[in-house]
Amino acid sequence: MKATLSNYRQSPRKVRLVANLIRGKSIANARIALKFLPQKSSPAMLKLLESAVANARTSGTSSENLFVKTIQVNKGTVTRRVMPKARGRAARYAKTLSIVTLELGASPKVEKKEVKAKKPTKKVAKTAQTE
Repeated sequence: MKATLSNYRQSPRKVRLVANLIRGKSIANARIALKFLPQKSSPAMLKLLESAVANARTSGTSSENLFVKTIQVNKGTVTRRVMPKARGRAARYAKTLSIVTLELGASPKVEKKEVKAKKPTKKVAKTAQTE
């Protein structure tokens, strides 16, 4: 019930913003949240979530009571590039990759206790008897 997204080309700081929003949520709520987020990483995180759900189904777990147990965003490899600047100079900048690990957990089944409801009493309105 794990899935990993490695070498995702966005900085971990930006990906963590999306990861923090879905941590601890049920699968249905996480899907809705990721579908409507404007961040660049939300489609990739949605695909990762779907992959983890597919892994859970393969292992025989029902996807109805799953939730996002842990989600980690770590720093991956850093590609360094050079950008030309004025007067023949050059400036270095880094392209950081992210490694996202998602783990799903099964929520404990909540047993519904049946409580006998009291029968509603009918209030009889007193009407003036006219003869």
